[in-house]
Amino acid sequence: MSVNSISPSDRTARKLYLSVALAALAWLVAYSAILPLANWLVYSLLHLSHDRLGESVAFFLYDVPKILLLLSGMIFVISLIRTFFSPERTRALLGGKREGVGNVLAAGLGIVTPFCSCSAVPLFIGFVESGIPLGVTFSFLIAAPTINEVAIVMLLGLFGWKIAGLYIASGLVIAILAGFIIGRLKLERYVEDFVWKIHQQGTLEGEKLSWSVRIQRAWESVKDILKKVWLYVLVAIAIGAAIHGYVPESALVGIMGKQAWWSVPAAVLIGIPLYSNAAGMIPIVSALIEKGASLGTALAFMMAVVGLSLPEAIILRRVLKPQLLVIFFGTVALAIILTGYLFNWIM
Repeated sequence: MSVNSISPSDRTARKLYLSVALAALAWLVAYSAILPLANWLVYSLLHLSHDRLGESVAFFLYDVPKILLLLSGMIFVISLIRTFFSPERTRALLGGKREGVGNVLAAGLGIVTPFCSCSAVPLFIGFVESGIPLGVTFSFLIAAPTINEVAIVMLLGLFGWKIAGLYIASGLVIAILAGFIIGRLKLERYVEDFVWKIHQQGTLEGEKLSWSVRIQRAWESVKDILKKVWLYVLVAIAIGAAIHGYVPESALVGIMGKQAWWSVPAAVLIGIPLYSNAAGMIPIVSALIEKGASLGTALAFMMAVVGLSLPEAIILRRVLKPQLLVIFFGTVALAIILTGYLFNWIM
């Protein structure tokens, strides 16, 4: 085929693919240069010593670009995957599934589908209207915010495959068991009456997108999400840097160490009224662990902040009566506490 015979659409697609390949190469080069560049800036250019101030500044200058790069790369990949899913397709995959199998499938879909607490109400209504069992619906709603793809990639970058894998596994167990328990309790009477009367009309046919469109949408998602979270990242890393340099190790060990049996439930209770996303929590968790806090306690704190936030409770109150809302949050909180103890025991 001659060059002249290539259609304009094919040329555009090839340019797009080449741009993606070059961007991936630039990402790898930048990621490998972060640590030596941060050390050069702090200790050679600024002439800071290896004291509390120097280590805090080095921590900040290293973690900010590292986490932003990890976020951009993972958001792009996850956004590509998400173009194959829609609320209608998700409901179709879960429809007709019985409890047990349905809970497992719902929890798995919760990891890769683009839903958070802000979309909890329309998703809940759509799932119930589609005939999906209440317990299966809750497995999805628990997994979607709790097993966060941002948290996965940041845990992977900071702690390695073992910790990231344990985080995914524990989140899946929480979502599956909590949803199964809620389903066994037969709590449909505690769903607001108007939910059962809503009939949503939706097509189950997903969009058929070209790879060029999927890549463009993924890139737009990267820009959109980074605009929303970059400030959280900067503030969180600044807090983490202060903890890293100035908080005494003995203080954190006494409060969040394995020896303090009450630390896990206390961390969960403290985390519930707070509100942040995984991007804002991971740097703080990293600094806490580095200073001597136990892994299970720190992760339980993070999962409570992300998965049991007050804004989500307020949103879900529109469709759940107080009894079911309390049962839902109590079940998830207990599962997170048990997971924290499990991590402390294993690690």
